[in-house]
Amino acid sequence: MRHSVRRTPDTGTGEATRRPPPSRIGPRGLLPFVLAWNAACESRVASTTGADPDPSGTDAVITAEEIGAHVGFLAQDALRGRATPSPGLDIAATYVASVFAGLGLADPAGGFIQRYAIADDDAARAPNVVAILEGEDPRLRDTFVVFSAHLDHVGTGPPDAQGDSIYNGADDDASGVAAVLEIAEAFTALPGRPARSVAFVTVSGEELGLLGSKAFLESGLVPASGIVANINIDMIGRNARDTVVVIGRAYSTLGPLADRIAAAHPELGLTVVDDPWPDEQFFFRSDHYNFAAAGVPALFLFSGVHDDYHRPSDHADRIDTGKAARIASFAFRLGLAVAQAAAAPAWTALGRREVLR
Repeated sequence: MRHSVRRTPDTGTGEATRRPPPSRIGPRGLLPFVLAWNAACESRVASTTGADPDPSGTDAVITAEEIGAHVGFLAQDALRGRATPSPGLDIAATYVASVFAGLGLADPAGGFIQRYAIADDDAARAPNVVAILEGEDPRLRDTFVVFSAHLDHVGTGPPDAQGDSIYNGADDDASGVAAVLEIAEAFTALPGRPARSVAFVTVSGEELGLLGSKAFLESGLVPASGIVANINIDMIGRNARDTVVVIGRAYSTLGPLADRIAAAHPELGLTVVDDPWPDEQFFFRSDHYNFAAAGVPALFLFSGVHDDYHRPSDHADRIDTGKAARIASFAFRLGLAVAQAAAAPAWTALGRREVLR
């Protein structure tokens, strides 16, 4: 998540498949992992028979072990904090693209990676990674639910007391990217596809001012007019084990739906809570805001900042992978409900007044 910038809303800116643990794979060792991952997925890519997708047991593929493996790879020192742009960020993007490819998802960008210019400088281009699961309903397949998380962090900086100068960004936001990857796997494990299409988007440039999500919306890879909901996931691996902060809950009908999903699945052990930090204006500080500003109802799943926020100490071994997996399962259920619903989410009067004005 980007640092706090005070602004008002109208300023407009089954059984899990086991994988080799990516946290032990350096950048030069990515190819063997990709080949093993693709082979492991070939036997369980989702059917496209058109059967109504029953999610029972599907989110069992979302595991704490796999969350930890993804976070471990993305937050390793070799990626040097994944600054936008940087070689480490490119390695992270290649990793995410390889997972999407292994799941058999559609590739709208060519290699799954969309490149965009930073500050109108064509020489400095940053990656987003985009994949699509096409819906089954001929009336609804041109509408999309978008899951998003940001792939970048802040790179390197002043060393801490231990001499560590790599800002690994394990919680911010490798945890969210790991959740999106696991959610994508859960969708491809369904026995049939949902009615609406689902897009999985990991963006860069969030820490520079939400650049990647803006570029994605402007790219037309997924027409903004067809997006019915955005579920953005940023920093879900720390703090209280039994709560998920759902920011934007009062702005659209996605909020009550999130409440119903949590109530229907007590096995997740999650209580949905409102934003306890309204003065921080978190709704306007992560990538969902660009979707909301484009008129798309959006929710931000979040667990709050902590002492390691934007510091070298945001390490993978501090992530509560069990909590992150449960939030990913919650997000999967929420997104599936939207993807199956005939009616699209709608803004509330409060949302129209505070976000769309």
